[in-house]
Amino acid sequence: MRDKDPIAIVGGGIAGLSLALALHKRGITCEVFEAVPEVQEIGVGITLLPHAMQELTELGLQPALEAVAIENLESVFFNRHGQFIYSEPRGRHAGYEVPELGIHRGKLHQILYRAACERLGVEHVHTQHRCTHFEQDASGVTLHFRPIGDGEPVQPVRARLVVACDGVNSAIRRQLFPSDAVCFAGINTWRGVSVHKPILTGKSYIRIGSIDTGKMVIYPIVDNVDGQGNQLINWVAEIRRPDAKMNDWNQPGDLDDFLPTFADWRYDWLDVPELIRGAQHIFEYPMVDKDALPRWTHGRVTLMGDAAHPMYPRGSNGSAQALLDARTLADLLAQHPDELQALALYEGKRLPATANVVQTNRTQPPDAIIMKADELSGGQPFDNIDDLISRDQLQAISDRYKQVAGFALASPR
Repeated sequence: MRDKDPIAIVGGGIAGLSLALALHKRGITCEVFEAVPEVQEIGVGITLLPHAMQELTELGLQPALEAVAIENLESVFFNRHGQFIYSEPRGRHAGYEVPELGIHRGKLHQILYRAACERLGVEHVHTQHRCTHFEQDASGVTLHFRPIGDGEPVQPVRARLVVACDGVNSAIRRQLFPSDAVCFAGINTWRGVSVHKPILTGKSYIRIGSIDTGKMVIYPIVDNVDGQGNQLINWVAEIRRPDAKMNDWNQPGDLDDFLPTFADWRYDWLDVPELIRGAQHIFEYPMVDKDALPRWTHGRVTLMGDAAHPMYPRGSNGSAQALLDARTLADLLAQHPDELQALALYEGKRLPATANVVQTNRTQPPDAIIMKADELSGGQPFDNIDDLISRDQLQAISDRYKQVAGFALASPR
């Protein structure tokens, strides 16, 4: 069976391409099926945490990533009044073997895509294949696709195993769980990238405020983008409103919907409204996740990445968990002749771990540091954060999240 039909990976995003590279490294044949006609550098920023970078480094991609990214020096937290709460070193500066990088998502995707085409062979990475449904029997799975636009009909594909990496709106997950729905708790986000002078160290990952009064996440992703020393700064605005309707993924963001919340966020170290207005394009997204599934694996079909465990984009952890999924499954498939047993072991290892991250991102994300400071100060300016809470207590909040997410310095793989 291993010699006849390949493993089919549905989706050529971070999860799908990293799985393809991990399988190839272990000598396991696979085919990737991606919906878009052409992989392009689109999107905004993403942070590659140490556990994500460890996986990408083992795939031989660290030099290519570092060449187009910015290494984070620190993570720093402020309240909405611009007052300092807490900071800590990140990546290699905190004792990890690998850096923590801020990078344009499109550049990350291109690096993964080029590596997959070079190593697997371009003939094994298929675009214009949007999966609609599957059928399976005792010996394998048949995948069905629909053409993109006016494209030619796409023939069904036979595989011995299928790994669904087709994202939060996964067609395969929807077939397995027809009543599945996203969970929306009134939090919407707006994202953009702006050309701006370096902020703080120029290598700072910055969080300001909290979702109930407005929150900003800000970090650089391209250095000296214009030859004049300015950086490309990624920013995300998050707001929770009790009467909020869910943002639409498919339309551009409107400044009037969120800028008033940040209108007076002007500090001696940053003018937030100016940063926001500097974006050429603004994208709106809802902050959604899904409740943990009872199972991922159904016969010869399993789920991975956002198709398996969509989570709030807090703590930069969605991509990291997808990379951990990919390496875990590739290892198990290489170790176990019985591939169905490997799928079961994969689910047993990764489903509980990611369910814990999903729940933690809802309730105790990294910005719980700011939420705690606001609670203790009544949301008002304070004289000194040390009068409210000790650095050790704030560090404990940060360390708890790292432990759950799997990148505490002593976390086992």
